[in-house]
Amino acid sequence: MTETVASLQPTVDVRRSQERFATTLTWLDSKHSFSFSRHYDPANTHHGLLLVNNDDVVKAGTGFETHPHQDMEIVTWVMQGSLVHQDSTGHAGLIYPGLAQRMSAGTGILHSEKNDSWRLAGDEHQEPVHFVQMWVVPDESGITPGYEQLEIGDAQLRGALAPVASGMDKHATDSAIRIKNQYAALYAARLDAGDTVQLPEAPYVHLFVARGAVTLEGAAGLGTGDAVRLTASGGQRVTATEPAEVLVWEMHATVSGW
Repeated sequence: MTETVASLQPTVDVRRSQERFATTLTWLDSKHSFSFSRHYDPANTHHGLLLVNNDDVVKAGTGFETHPHQDMEIVTWVMQGSLVHQDSTGHAGLIYPGLAQRMSAGTGILHSEKNDSWRLAGDEHQEPVHFVQMWVVPDESGITPGYEQLEIGDAQLRGALAPVASGMDKHATDSAIRIKNQYAALYAARLDAGDTVQLPEAPYVHLFVARGAVTLEGAAGLGTGDAVRLTASGGQRVTATEPAEVLVWEMHATVSGW
C-alpha cells in the first residue's frame, strides 16, 4: 500500500484553517484537512502516507458510537479534556493530553470514542474534548488488529519535537508508540513564545498547528488550524510567536494507487 519516491520537486503548500472541510453537528465540530466522509475532493485525498488529519471537538456526554475500521493505523492525540475508548479487541481506556494512542485496524476492528469522562469526575467537569486524529496506511493489509497507548511526558514535548508514534528503525528505542509503517513518524512539540524547532528532512512532511501561532522559515505566519504540506523539503525552522502546540509527520513514502 506504500511506495518510496525516487525524485520529487520541492514544494511548500500552505493550507489555511478556514479552507478545511467542516462537519458541524449538535455534538461535534470537526475540521478535515483531507477528503473525509461526505467531503470529497479528488485533488485533496492525502499527503505522503497521511490520509486523515481530523481536528475534532466533542461535547460532554456525546461521541462516536461503535463503528468499524479496516487496514489503517489510527493515532489519536488529545489537546484538551479526555476521551473514552472501547474496541472489539477488549481494549478500553481514557485518553488525555500527553497520552498517545495507536489503533491498528488491520483485518477489522470496531470501536467507540466518547466524551464520557465527566461521569468519572463529576458533573462539574462537563468540558468538551478536543483531539486530533490522524490516519496513515500500514505497510501491508490484513494484519492482526492491535492497540497501544503511551504517556509522553511534558518535559519531552517542551520546546522540542518529541517522537510520538513511529514505525521507523531510528525510533526503535525512543519513547514512542509503534505504528505498522516503517516509513512514517509523528512528532509533537509544545512551544513557548520564542521557542524554535527544526522540521525533519523527508520526501513528505506535514506540519499542523494544533493551537497557538508560529512562523515557518521561508513562509508566512501560521495560526491555529493551519497546516503546511512540504514535498522534497524540510529542515526549516518553526518558531512560536505565542504559546503553541504543533504536530509534524515525517514520511519517506507515499500511498500507492490511492
